[in-house]
Amino acid sequence: MVQVLSIALVATLAGTGATLYALHRLLAPVILTSATLQNYLSTQTLPKLPIEFSDEVGTLMANTSKTLHQLDELIHYISYYDDLTGLPNRNLFCDRFAQTQAQNNPQLIAVLVVGIDDFMEMSHAWKPETSRMLLRAIAQRLISCITHPNILAHLNDDEFAIALLEISSFESVIHLSQLLRSTLMKPFPIEGHLIHLTASVGISINSVTAYDTEQFLQQAHMALHTAQQQGRGQYQFYSPEISAQLQERLALENELYGAIERGEMCVYYQPLIDLQTQQVIALEALVRWQHPTRGLVSPAKFIPIAESNDLIQSLGEWVLRTACAQTRAWQLAGLHPVRISVNLSARQFEQPNLVDIVKQILEETELAAPYLELEVTESALMVDIEQSIEILGQLRDLGIVLALDDFGTGYSSLNYLTRFPVNMLKIDRSFVQDIMSNPNSAAVTDAIIALSQSLCLTVTAEGIETQEQLDYLQSRGCHEAQGFYFSRPAPAAMITEMLKNKSQKILTV
Repeated sequence: MVQVLSIALVATLAGTGATLYALHRLLAPVILTSATLQNYLSTQTLPKLPIEFSDEVGTLMANTSKTLHQLDELIHYISYYDDLTGLPNRNLFCDRFAQTQAQNNPQLIAVLVVGIDDFMEMSHAWKPETSRMLLRAIAQRLISCITHPNILAHLNDDEFAIALLEISSFESVIHLSQLLRSTLMKPFPIEGHLIHLTASVGISINSVTAYDTEQFLQQAHMALHTAQQQGRGQYQFYSPEISAQLQERLALENELYGAIERGEMCVYYQPLIDLQTQQVIALEALVRWQHPTRGLVSPAKFIPIAESNDLIQSLGEWVLRTACAQTRAWQLAGLHPVRISVNLSARQFEQPNLVDIVKQILEETELAAPYLELEVTESALMVDIEQSIEILGQLRDLGIVLALDDFGTGYSSLNYLTRFPVNMLKIDRSFVQDIMSNPNSAAVTDAIIALSQSLCLTVTAEGIETQEQLDYLQSRGCHEAQGFYFSRPAPAAMITEMLKNKSQKILTV
């Protein structure tokens, strides 16, 4: 019995061993496939699995190998290409540009960053698909301007980068920047509409043997920012001075946060004169920043900063509330009642609760609506025409006076003007400044005044500095005017003295 049991045990162990060996041989391809998958997940190394076998296991390995190769291609595309335009993204742009180091070939190189002016603001008025189609069309036009071996990439929504690896002179870079801007200025036919754009270009250029891609991009971005500050459709080369200006801008931006709470903001007022009676008929509220160490900071410096980071909404609301409260205080003091004019920025005008904010401020300050004038620019209204008309109508229903500021700068058409429910047009100072020397400016001014009269609108001229300009505007029938000829913006205390002195018609500060 012991002998039989021993033989049975040995036979069982031998059979089990043989079975395990057979299973190991059968599972070896599966184990190899599993190990390959684990290795790919940890190292992104593509597998080298045999694909020549036709049985089930061979098919498994072949499919696994094919799937991993396709997955790797997809990951590479997602990591290095923009899915909207199909262009290289920032990562691939930097990698390809850095590869020029290996050539060790010193030459003139440049990086251009192309920015679509006001793209984010304009896109609010479009459907998402319209924005996507427009960006694809922009990419195709840029591709037509770029030749090998130069690199084109899509950095973000409204910015594209170009690396110029073989250029002969600064003039060739300027020529390309002009070509890019003129190409993008041609209207884009999108969904049955013609969309007009302008683009600005920032340029970083150098001749070195080792290239720091991120530094090039940063410098080109700085130059682009400066170009867009100068106007639409501009180009700018990077310089150390630009870097210094942007460093100052960053410092001002940091210090601007909390400036209202710290009591550093104040409102100055500039009189508007009735050209028939020579009396002060209104005051325009203008914000000023009394910095504790920098002194009085120019609005030209901090207003663009506030507009770029949404501080303009809280700042604009504070100015509106302060100006309304001051106007009501003058009325309660028995002074001659005047209209207060407050500018609305484009971002304020986009606020969905703007009408409620204005109504609440009027209620809080107890200022009657007819004493408040709100100024909006043509560019702000043109973002969404129908929405603008609705908001203007609601504001006018409150009894508020509405003025179209900077009229004549070319954003809107006469067709839209007849639809905007405004009470006043303000002639841009650029026309008034050279009205006596430039016949074109005089002609535009005459046309605006005649148009206002035909539409029964009040017309105000900004930027009057000489008696000759004043006489010209009076002879043409302009209703109101403001400018340094009458008064510079002044703090509330000085305006109070002016309003008390009823015999003094014009304030000179």
